[in-house]
Amino acid sequence: MLDRSHDVARVLDLFGRFPVVAVLGPRQIGKSTLAGLVAEKVGGEVASFDLEDPRHASQLANPMVALEDRRGLVVLDEIQRRPELFDALRVLADRRGTPARFLILGSASPDLLRHSADSLAGRIAYHELRGFSIDDVGPKHVNELWLRGGFPRSFLSATAEASAEWRREFVRTYIERDLNLLGLQLDPQILRRFWSMLAHYHGQIWNASELSRAFGVTDKTVRRYLDVLCGTFVARRLEPWFENTKKRLVKAPKVYLADTGVLHTLLGVGDRDDLLAHPKVGASFEGFAIEQIAVRLGARAEECFYWAVQSGAELDLVVVRGRKRLGFEIKFTDAPRATPSMRSAMEFLKLRKLDVLHIGPDTFPIDRDIRAVSIRRLNSDIEPL
Repeated sequence: MLDRSHDVARVLDLFGRFPVVAVLGPRQIGKSTLAGLVAEKVGGEVASFDLEDPRHASQLANPMVALEDRRGLVVLDEIQRRPELFDALRVLADRRGTPARFLILGSASPDLLRHSADSLAGRIAYHELRGFSIDDVGPKHVNELWLRGGFPRSFLSATAEASAEWRREFVRTYIERDLNLLGLQLDPQILRRFWSMLAHYHGQIWNASELSRAFGVTDKTVRRYLDVLCGTFVARRLEPWFENTKKRLVKAPKVYLADTGVLHTLLGVGDRDDLLAHPKVGASFEGFAIEQIAVRLGARAEECFYWAVQSGAELDLVVVRGRKRLGFEIKFTDAPRATPSMRSAMEFLKLRKLDVLHIGPDTFPIDRDIRAVSIRRLNSDIEPL
């Protein structure tokens, strides 16, 4: 396991303000390992319950009896298995002096865990754990990270074939087992087809009608499938940025698979040569760069957008936090150039500068207030928010 110090620091910071912190992310992303690292930093008493373990689940049959005398840190893993625990956590979080803090780990988003938002409003903070980033693996391993993706076992596999095999098994168990554990009764074969088709739409504007026609189902059905994939962190929507304006802006989201290793598995990409020859190589690099920029900036999903007008001008990523607006264009080239579209985006969005992420080794200016930033130099040349 590589360094996760920035995630540990974020969780500890949230514990300074909230009695309950939820670390959410897809299965196998390293949530339990992160919980162990947090426990080491916190020190003192630690009690851990894995809700997939029948013995631990039985101990929590009466959660108030099991938890009210606990002190220090209490870890509840795979919380989506027992959503009724949130009512008990609300009572325990409101005690004077906060004798215990609760670290809950889950494989579903707050939208799917609606009970947590209702029961623990004002008492809980969320941290999404993403896959390994460039900061974790170092710039020398950028190409390997892009090809294999950020799941720890995929990236750290001894061979390329072992990594590919792990990802194939991840896709299979996600469809056949994990969704059932969340209570989502979906046809595995149809979901597999949808997920594979979504891989070919990676980086494109979402069109529910087009996908529903391809599947012979309703728009509502394909939206539900997308909601499930996004709600379990294997797909992402990038919403459009728009304001009151006379320009005709695109107002449908873009869709991406969250992990490029899984994307490449669903596309049938085996090695780097396959990737470079694939028609989705540019879209794959775009999704990879967007994930890495968001991690570097510490930007939440609701702070990330794209911008496009129907006349053709667009910008791949706009990060908005308060009055700050940062713009990024992503180019699968080692010699990016400034374009009229970039200038149009800067003017419309009132950006002071714009960064163009590219695959080359260097960072350099390409126009007034526009610079090319190497993906390898992302962590040294772009400051966090």
